[in-house]
Amino acid sequence: MFVGLKMLRNFVTATPKTLVKDAQKILDESKLWMLLILDQGKLVGYVRKEDINAALPSIMTSLEKHEINYLMSKLTVDKILRKDIKSIAPETEIEAAAELMHELNLAGLAVVDHQGKLLGYINRSVMLDVLVEEMGHREGGARITFEVEDRPGVIHEVAGIIASMGKSIISTATFYHDKRRIVVLRVATDDPSPIAAALQERGYKVVGPQDFMHEWQ
Repeated sequence: MFVGLKMLRNFVTATPKTLVKDAQKILDESKLWMLLILDQGKLVGYVRKEDINAALPSIMTSLEKHEINYLMSKLTVDKILRKDIKSIAPETEIEAAAELMHELNLAGLAVVDHQGKLLGYINRSVMLDVLVEEMGHREGGARITFEVEDRPGVIHEVAGIIASMGKSIISTATFYHDKRRIVVLRVATDDPSPIAAALQERGYKVVGPQDFMHEWQ
């Protein structure tokens, strides 16, 4: 999956001269993690809720109430603008974008074309939605989890077993836990037990929550 297919396109932006109080309202109403700032159509930075909350007390220190109200009516985004904006191309793989956000602890990424024009935006909410979609959770069915050796042909073999039983695979994912490779399938069935039994007969170790309880108790 590519970033350009999952990015937000219709979202609110602001300019450097947008009032901070208006930026705060936009963030609250739009439920965005950060607000992208454009100057004459060019992406110049962003502000986060944390920036607004952190800036106001320091700016307002020792001021009278009427002075605070006046300052709030004049304070603009350019005073707290962050310019270390990270951007990616729309053809970037979604998992690469997720890794970048994780490594740098980013609230979101701007999506730009090769000329630097803003095309869209992805945030943590987008990433969570992609996870739910790729795991096939919304499509129902049942989950089957099993450990495998890291060898060629595993998915092909398991898919053949499931197909021979007249069932189809909704989604496939692999994870590594404690140096073990774990495959998670979502299959279009209400009762996964016959499939689990067939996999066990072929030497696969089917696992469930009970196999990991000792790790979180």
